[in-house]
Amino acid sequence: MAAAAEGVLATRRDESARDDAAVETAEEAKEPAEADITELCRDMFSKMATYLTGELTATSEDYKLLENMNKLTSLKYLEMKDIAINISRNLKDLNQKYAGLQPYLDQINVIEEQVAALEQAAYKLDAYSKKLGNCFYFCFDIIKSASCQHVLSKRNS
Repeated sequence: MAAAAEGVLATRRDESARDDAAVETAEEAKEPAEADITELCRDMFSKMATYLTGELTATSEDYKLLENMNKLTSLKYLEMKDIAINISRNLKDLNQKYAGLQPYLDQINVIEEQVAALEQAAYKLDAYSKKLGNCFYFCFDIIKSASCQHVLSKRNS
């Protein structure tokens, strides 16, 4: 039994030696000198202050840019409002002028209808006069030939 106990102890020592080789050894942390810590803290705070100042400056510049953009947009909208007011005023003036011209436009429409009716009457009159002219020439030819025969018959008699 003693031999068996020694064998177990030897096996445990071998395993423990293997574990020690795999584990890194830790060194005791040493605090830097007090002056170094103070200097490092000052440096860190200085850099942090520079970083935060930069961030705040960038944010401030962004807000200034937005403010300027808002002012310009506001001015553009005021210009557009003035333009819209002028357009509205001009449109009202045009509507009033059109309303003033409406009676004359109505008279022009009536005259146009009368001219169209007169044109149709002129076409009918032209067609009738051509018919009448043809009839007149036909009648004239009949009278002429009848009188020529009458004259000839008097000469022959």
